[in-house]
Amino acid sequence: MVFYYKARPDAGDYTIYMGADKNENEELIKFHVDKVSSAHVYLRLRKGESVDSISDGLLEDCAQLVKAHSIQGNKMNNVEVVYTPWSNLKKGPSMDVGQVGFHNPRLVYVLTVEKRVNEILNRLNKTRVERRPDLKAEKDASNAAEKAERKMQLKDKKRRGEMERQEKERQAEIRSYKGLMIAEKMTSNRQIASAGKSMQEVEDDFV
Repeated sequence: MVFYYKARPDAGDYTIYMGADKNENEELIKFHVDKVSSAHVYLRLRKGESVDSISDGLLEDCAQLVKAHSIQGNKMNNVEVVYTPWSNLKKGPSMDVGQVGFHNPRLVYVLTVEKRVNEILNRLNKTRVERRPDLKAEKDASNAAEKAERKMQLKDKKRRGEMERQEKERQAEIRSYKGLMIAEKMTSNRQIASAGKSMQEVEDDFV
């Protein structure tokens, strides 16, 4: 079972979710696709966003859920909550179920939660939805979508390259045409008059 929550409206349309227990969290760690924040409460970020772009209000929503779902932490004040991008989570074969480490400690952030705020938790709980998602299917679908997007970007890059090539050729043609019309090769009206020829005669010579 996975619990899904909607973050505060002023933070934007974000989904926060967490496993019902450590076994569910284990599956989220294994199959989750998008970037996430913290160890057991996950934040689905928008494309192009990073941990550094998360607003304070959004972080507070996540941190309050972490604290509220910790047996010991829920009773304590000034609890430190750590969070990191999902790609920085490290799972080793010797680790217990639900336990994780970090590849790069520099990408681990710490947020201090002063106390439990029931107003925040009540708001989040009103949006809670319970689902049993097919995490593998979600991961496969996300991978397919990313692959299709990369393919589209490559196609667009080739199209722009072809357009640039055609424009260069067009500009080269224009320069070549101008080269045929340089002043030294053109006959002025004065030169025609000095040669004693009429315009009709010049046109006849040209033809």
